[in-house]
Amino acid sequence: MSAGRPTAETLLQVEGLRVEFKTRHGIARVLDHVSFDLRSGRTLGIVGESGCGKSMTALSIMGLVPTPPGRISGGSIRLNGEDLLRAGEKRLRQVRGNEISMIFQEPMTSLNPVYTVGDQIAESVRLHQGLGKREALDRAVEMLKAVGIPAPERRVKEYPHQLSGGMRQRVMIAMALACNPTVLIADEPTTALDVTVQAQIFDLLEDLQARTNAAIILITHDMGAIAEMADRVVVMYAGRVVEGGTVEAILDTPRHPYTQGLIACVPHLDPDPKPERPPLREIPGVVPAMTDLGRGCAFAPRCDRAMDQCRASVPPILDTGGGHRAACWLIEEGAGG
Repeated sequence: MSAGRPTAETLLQVEGLRVEFKTRHGIARVLDHVSFDLRSGRTLGIVGESGCGKSMTALSIMGLVPTPPGRISGGSIRLNGEDLLRAGEKRLRQVRGNEISMIFQEPMTSLNPVYTVGDQIAESVRLHQGLGKREALDRAVEMLKAVGIPAPERRVKEYPHQLSGGMRQRVMIAMALACNPTVLIADEPTTALDVTVQAQIFDLLEDLQARTNAAIILITHDMGAIAEMADRVVVMYAGRVVEGGTVEAILDTPRHPYTQGLIACVPHLDPDPKPERPPLREIPGVVPAMTDLGRGCAFAPRCDRAMDQCRASVPPILDTGGGHRAACWLIEEGAGG
């Protein structure tokens, strides 16, 4: 999906991003020409199965690709026009947690077990905003209150193991928002949480976005979360963007077989089930290892509509109208709808 020409509203623009890892089996290109943009006050959903490159895209934006064995081998990541791939480590430390923040998947492993949650939130504020210890702790209490944690004055003195999973995730959100970032990356923010807490977390993110006008990248494998939260969607498979567009276009008229498969995997409650209705579909097989990609479309071995051309060469990403783009040879053949 081409990022296109920057506009006054564009905060983040990723163009042609490539990331490689050196492995014992050779070079694995874990991201290959990934492009998208993000605007103020909007939510971009990045969706795909585990191993598709979603989290690596987030780590690349944050400047956290483990080097070695990984390296960003091409492309650009522009924040308000500044290419972060050309920035030094000092500048990246200023950006991380301040201008761009990230909510990581598992709060129990992301939070330090030997420090109180208040100290962990306050550390970011003291580092980036120069507040004193007392002012930073007051800010931590304020943020815990903002994310809906009861008795924040008491909770700020507690350790991560003393909090429930939902509360720990709220602490992660409070930490990410403490410095009022312009871009918030939420990497599977509701993993392992029950559905009631998931809904509360999504409501919280929407409320905070409405109040701060922050731009959000929501990384998930859940099409239901995409339908609820996102304005635009990028679908990734095997390190590539295979489809992108507005959430309405992606959900109503998906063009790529992989996107169609993801949507078909979502269970629906049917008050009037029909015997002739087919059972819940699944996508056969698994995402291939990045060292095992062939010459053609990476999804071809799992696609029941694959042609010889799909196995021979990688399809280009094509504009199907209205900013909706997809990379599939079926579209050229007129059979991708």
